[in-house]
Amino acid sequence: MNKPALVVIGNGMAGMRTVEELHKLDPDMYEITVFGAEPHGNYNRILLSPVLAGEKTMDDIMLNTREWYVQHGITLHAGDPVEHIDRRKRIVRARSGLEVRYDRLLIATGSKPFIIPVPGHQLPGVLAFRDIQDVESMLEAARNHKHAVVIGGGLLGLEAANGLQRQGMSVTVVHVTDALMNQQLDKPAAQLLQKALEDKGLTFMLNAQTAEIVGTDRVTAVRFKDGSEIPADLVVMTAGVRPNIELAKSAGLHCDRAIIVDDTLQTYDPRIYAVGECVQHRSATFGLVAPFWDQARVCGAHLAGAGVRRYVQQTSPTRLKVTGVDLYSVGDFIGGEGSEDLVLRDARRGVYKRLVLKNNRVTGAVLYGDVKDGPWYFGLIQNSTDITSIRQTLLFGEALSARAA
Repeated sequence: MNKPALVVIGNGMAGMRTVEELHKLDPDMYEITVFGAEPHGNYNRILLSPVLAGEKTMDDIMLNTREWYVQHGITLHAGDPVEHIDRRKRIVRARSGLEVRYDRLLIATGSKPFIIPVPGHQLPGVLAFRDIQDVESMLEAARNHKHAVVIGGGLLGLEAANGLQRQGMSVTVVHVTDALMNQQLDKPAAQLLQKALEDKGLTFMLNAQTAEIVGTDRVTAVRFKDGSEIPADLVVMTAGVRPNIELAKSAGLHCDRAIIVDDTLQTYDPRIYAVGECVQHRSATFGLVAPFWDQARVCGAHLAGAGVRRYVQQTSPTRLKVTGVDLYSVGDFIGGEGSEDLVLRDARRGVYKRLVLKNNRVTGAVLYGDVKDGPWYFGLIQNSTDITSIRQTLLFGEALSARAA
């Protein structure tokens, strides 16, 4: 008897984790075909920063080698992205012209980096920081050039800047607001982070708006709206990402900012599911790995016909992967009406902690310099724990609070 066909569009972390979850429940249920845009197996995109910094190799970050697909009876078409979905005939067509029929389709097309459309953005030497090819291009630039400019002072930008600086480049980070990682940190923590990174040799330009990337055959400088400019042999754009939904839209699937899915990760077409950065669930989109794993568990169960689970959004912590810099942020770290702050500052030790409380519960935390209690605070947030009995010791961590309780 022929097995039903499952086609997976996207060979990244979210899609392949869903296949792994499906295999745990029923490894023989489907004939599985995977299409990926990159010519590799599935790798841990989160660890590209340590590869750029020289702390890991590509072999270290592979999750599913080509041999893994063979061992699990999965057909992989790497480097051959799907370009068309025919929902009526239930067929996908890849760039090579290959057509494959599906009974169930899983879309995991991820996101695309946002390249600021200033003059010169298409010059050689202007890159995003998104995949293995980007890392290889940055390492090549570091071997042959000196000056790097990273546009975007968020999590990814700072990891890129650190990696390039570790490779011997002189690096300037350009950020449009007055504080680094402004979506994850409050200003005191951002200032501590900036000082620590300056001590490592990075340069920062805040409140700076890029007007033009200068060059003829290759980028030579970055010019700003005030008319000033700085030299640049390499420009790395880390100014955010956009869900990659063009394929889904052209197939007539319901999309807003991303592909609309329900609590089972099913699209408006009951034969088609979607997971990862390309989805929108209850108005939210996603960029951290923790929700991808939750989505994969739910979607894998439904594909296996064991679907009783529902995807529930959870807050996820942010960590910065820069050696020697300890930072942890989770939840609502700004607060608002009815909230209050508990703050600890120890300038000599370089420690800063801020907890946001509401109704005797922790709703957010920013930790810098001492992050060992981050998972504990995260648990208090997730479980909506009443902290009345440990309020006096809460800032000092789990060990002291346990004794006080």
